[in-house]
Formats: sequence, C-alpha cells, structure tokens
Amino acid sequence: MIGLGIETSCDETSIAFVEDGKKILSNVVYSQIEEHNKFYGIVPEIASRSHLIKINEVYEKALEESKLSPKDIDYIAVTVQPGLIGSLLIGGQFAKTFCILYKKPIIDINHLEAHFYANFLERKEEPNYPFLGLLLSGGNTAIYVVEGLGKLKILANTQDDAIGEAFDKVASILELGYPGGPIIEKKSKEYSNTTNSLFPKILKDLPENQISFSFSGIKTSLLYYVRKNQSKLDIPYICYEFQETCFELVLRMLKRAIQITNIKTVEAGGGVLANQRLRELLDELAKKTHTKIYYPKNKILCTDNAAMVATLGYYYYINHYTTDLNFVPSSKIINSYSKFDS
Repeated sequence: MIGLGIETSCDETSIAFVEDGKKILSNVVYSQIEEHNKFYGIVPEIASRSHLIKINEVYEKALEESKLSPKDIDYIAVTVQPGLIGSLLIGGQFAKTFCILYKKPIIDINHLEAHFYANFLERKEEPNYPFLGLLLSGGNTAIYVVEGLGKLKILANTQDDAIGEAFDKVASILELGYPGGPIIEKKSKEYSNTTNSLFPKILKDLPENQISFSFSGIKTSLLYYVRKNQSKLDIPYICYEFQETCFELVLRMLKRAIQITNIKTVEAGGGVLANQRLRELLDELAKKTHTKIYYPKNKILCTDNAAMVATLGYYYYINHYTTDLNFVPSSKIINSYSKFDS
C-alpha cells in the first residue's frame, strides 16, 4: 500500500512516498534555511512563497526517486494542522489537486502527531499504545499521553517559548547565526569545564506533581549576562550552560511524566532531538527509569518531513478514515478526527 506524504507546515517543503507505513521509497526535503537566515527566524510570507515555488519540483524529484507513477498511489496524507497558515494552504491545495486529478483519497494529518510515528517508520514496528509522546521543536515543547490514533492527551506544554525557538533567539543574541540549535550544540562541544553553573534551574519551585516547560526566563537571563559582560564573553561556556540548563528541565519533566503515568515507553520527535547531547541524556534517563525512550536515529526524521506524514496516514487509512475536499488547514490544533472517533 503506497502513501503520498505532503509536509509544508513551516519552512520545509517535503514530499515522500512510503510503502505500508514502514518502507521509505523516497523522502525529499527542501529546506528554506538560507532564505530566512538573515532574519534569524521564519518569515511566514517568505515561507509560503517558497513552498509555492518549490513544491512541484520536490514532488517530481520524489516521484522519480520512488520509481512510481501517480496511479500507484493508494492515499494522500497531508499536514493540515498546526503550522503557518500560508504554508499549510500550499500543501493542502497540492493534495486537493492530486485528489481531483487521480481520484485518490485524502487523510488530513496533525503534524505534531506525525512526529511520533517517525519512530515506528524507522523501527518498522506497529504502534503500541499507550505511550508518552515527547515533542521538542522550534514551535512546540510538550508531553502527551497517546492512547490511539488522534487520541492525544496533553500532560505538559510550554508556558512561553518552545525550546527550539529559545535556541534560535539565544543564537541571535550571541550573533552566531540561524538556525540556533546546531550552532549552539557545536559551540557547546568546545567547552570542557562542567563544574560551574551559569544559569539557575528552570522552574525549580514547580511542585513535584506538576509538569510544565518555560524558556523565556533563561533567555532573558542570558541576555542580561551578555550585556553585562560584553568585553569578556566566553561563547562556548555560555552555549554549554544554556544547553545543559534547558535539557535539565526537559529530563526532569519527562521523568515526572513517567512517574505520574507509569507509562514506560516514550516516543520522542521534533528537530531538537537531532542534538547529540540530548540523545545521550535521554539514553541515560531510559536506563535510570527502566523506560524505553525512542527517537529517530536518522536525524532527517527528527525534523519536519513528509515520510512521517505518510506513515501516520497509513494507519488512518487502514482504519477506514479519510476526509473530503472541504478540509480547511488550521494554524492551531483542532479535532480533525471526530468522524473517525464516532
């Protein structure tokens, strides 16, 4: 069973073809990093225009790599929420056009849910519910209990910035470039002395029965530190301490979620999971808590990509869920699966 995946929720234009939710036939991703670099962040108007220009080219390349033809496709899975509305509209319109031309059914996909299914795709395994979903990206920082298709119960969300957004803003403050995550990770590796602590623990007074995230405070603290110490900044030291402090919060909150729910499987996704230091810390936590913590080994599957969209679409499709041409993309999370649930 062949699925066409379409992902245009933010600044990656991606088209993929996936077989039976487990085998990637092609997964082409066009990144807009160079187009947004000078702005130190995503400019929505530029993002949507780039999707419009590139999506046909990306589709043709993915189709060529897969050695398929449109008649081979069984279903279309397209991200419709959440994301930048202009970007989502491009992918949605492409899906609707493909549906009209080739008479293929459409599955509307929650981008956040799809991140967790990148793990099942890579491991070539069926989803095993319930599991904890840890999402760490430029736009989202959250922990969910995932009980089934479309059944995501949020345990914790960020009170302000997402973790990836905080990395971008800190990189901007330090004038390191964009995107911030890879640059800060690289700079952190240049620092070897781990005995000092530059920033206070985030949410240190949060009651132990509560789970939450916040990254605006450490961003502000870093800004004030930089302004005060302009003449003697140790950039690797600042990056290391910032990264370690952020990841300490992630590990502390994930450990609480495991203890509160007693769920011993975690499926993690999102671009921040490409960070090697975070992977090491998650592996350590897995051993300490006797928990299985998964994240995509292939870093491309951590970031926004259409293969994970096609994979999630596969599970909806085999459970007889499809939508119609009237679907409307949304910048926020809405319940797209009410017909399925009923």
